[in-house]
Amino acid sequence: MAVNTEAYKKIKAELDSRGVTLVAVSKTKPASDIQQLYNLGHRDFGENYVQELVEKESLLPKDIRWHFIGHLQSNKVKYIAPFVHLIHGVDSLKLLKEINKQALKNNLVINCLLQVHIAQEETKFGMDKNDLIEIEKSNQTTTEMKYIKLQGLMGMASFSDDMQKVRNEFKSLKHLFDKYFLLLTPGSPLATLSMGMSSDYKIAIEEGSTMVRIGSLLFGERNYTTS
Repeated sequence: MAVNTEAYKKIKAELDSRGVTLVAVSKTKPASDIQQLYNLGHRDFGENYVQELVEKESLLPKDIRWHFIGHLQSNKVKYIAPFVHLIHGVDSLKLLKEINKQALKNNLVINCLLQVHIAQEETKFGMDKNDLIEIEKSNQTTTEMKYIKLQGLMGMASFSDDMQKVRNEFKSLKHLFDKYFLLLTPGSPLATLSMGMSSDYKIAIEEGSTMVRIGSLLFGERNYTTS
């Protein structure tokens, strides 16, 4: 299935009117689909797998803003550090330090979101409130780590038909965003709260999301046999 251009235009207009950034999640989709959406003026694309992201970056226009939204292993940061626009899933201080290390090697600053575990599912990654407090107390984000820029928080709600549970999880992330993120970035305004995907982005926006990650509504269902 090619890009659903009508769905894209409708969703983009809806999000633009609310000041919400759309990250088009293109994992497992061919570069030609990304190019089609790029030709409509879109620039923010999200990928979950390092190898796939590196391959697509080499094939597509250089002004694309690539978002890495999957679980990132420390030993793979070096492959995306030269070009990644925003790393969404920073789920440990160890990973944050490695991103800073690779950013230094490339003489640039890498934008990051701290991923917070809000879902009741154990399979999801992310920090908890105590981790955020630990990072704030360590003060390493403003002293030692000069080559990263914390832009906000990211979270994934449970895969559930219970939309009230999903809403409550988004509420909890918004609460942490409001309460703790200013401590991590003293003197800076709150920037990005990345939450909401194809199935729940409307609820996420209602609960304060400023960035949503949408894939299947734009590109159709994914084919994991070729990923």
